[in-house]
Amino acid sequence: MSPVSRSRGPAGAERAAAPAPTYCFAVQAAADPGVMSRVLELFAKRGLVPSRWHSTVAGAAGEELHIDVQMTALAPDLGDTIARGLRRIVHVQAVLTTVKTAGDAP
Repeated sequence: MSPVSRSRGPAGAERAAAPAPTYCFAVQAAADPGVMSRVLELFAKRGLVPSRWHSTVAGAAGEELHIDVQMTALAPDLGDTIARGLRRIVHVQAVLTTVKTAGDAP
């Protein structure tokens, strides 16, 4: 059985419901040992487990930390709240956000 939900449109036609969007957070921070746990905490305290997490130490001397977090089916207002929280974390220098929908390339 397919995980895609279906709904009835006009004249009883059946159509697939659009998949939930994926919210993406790109965090640039100083390579401090506490940054990753603080970033994850913003999701964990809301009972959320990120769909994808990737982090990289960058910079000539390893002084930067780049974290990419994706969260599927996140309400828009909650995504905005998490982004604001990420920007307030000590050592975080920048946070970029975007939303991927089913029509976007992977």
